[in-house]
Amino acid sequence: MDSNMFTVLPMSQRFSLKPGEVYKGSITVVNPVDATEDFAYKVAVVPYGVAGQDYQADLITDSDHTAIAKWIELEEPTGKIKPNESKEIKFTITVPKNAPAGGQYAALTVTSNNDASNSEGVAIQNVFEMASIIYGSVAGKTEYIGEVQENNIPGFVVTAPVTLSALISNEGNVHMDATFVITVTDFFTGRVILPTEDNEGQYSEVIMPETTRFVEREVNNLPALGVVKINQTIYYNGTVSTEEKDVIICPIWFLALLAVTVCAIIGTIIHLIVKHHKNKRRIEE
Repeated sequence: MDSNMFTVLPMSQRFSLKPGEVYKGSITVVNPVDATEDFAYKVAVVPYGVAGQDYQADLITDSDHTAIAKWIELEEPTGKIKPNESKEIKFTITVPKNAPAGGQYAALTVTSNNDASNSEGVAIQNVFEMASIIYGSVAGKTEYIGEVQENNIPGFVVTAPVTLSALISNEGNVHMDATFVITVTDFFTGRVILPTEDNEGQYSEVIMPETTRFVEREVNNLPALGVVKINQTIYYNGTVSTEEKDVIICPIWFLALLAVTVCAIIGTIIHLIVKHHKNKRRIEE
């Protein structure tokens, strides 16, 4: 039996919420055109958080920022979708009147439903899980406190791509966006390498409240050997952090060749010096 490799859209959505108000939303589950059977789905609402600076998704732990998982009610949480068709699954968010101000986060997880059967009575296997993240912000006393703690560009690498990084904190009670703008030029010619038509060199990351996030980004399409000027500018919480550095890209084979060349030159110089001293002795004798 072929597996149903379904898709969930959108991957995330945001809601500005007010206590006592009701909000409507939906996700769409797609059973692809090359599927060989109906997809029996099951949707669940779970808390969404992150663990560690690398932001491993946590879909289990309850916190003050995951109460929204209890505010969401699904329509048709189970059902079947035919190949090359999709299903809109609607939900309602009922915000309590005493909802605390700040960020609220949940995930709508979609899996294949092991309790359902296909037309031949065979259980569809649970192949994988996908989630659509709900980023909610409840009106009230929201606190935006955070900073870019590190903005790093390496000065020397032995092979491309070059990995840029940043460490960003959020000590407030609601999520914030950090926007990264990266430019790359050839050190000798000034030719613009990034942005290109296909890559604008700009992206954003969500920084969750009461967390610190380590962000990495690879810069590709660089020369195998050379020097490039890289600029990483981060716009976050009303501030701008800029780092610029000339990065030397020098592969190991070139270092080895350079070492062999230097050793050969030193050996030749030593040989010439020794030969010169020998010739001098002969003349003196």
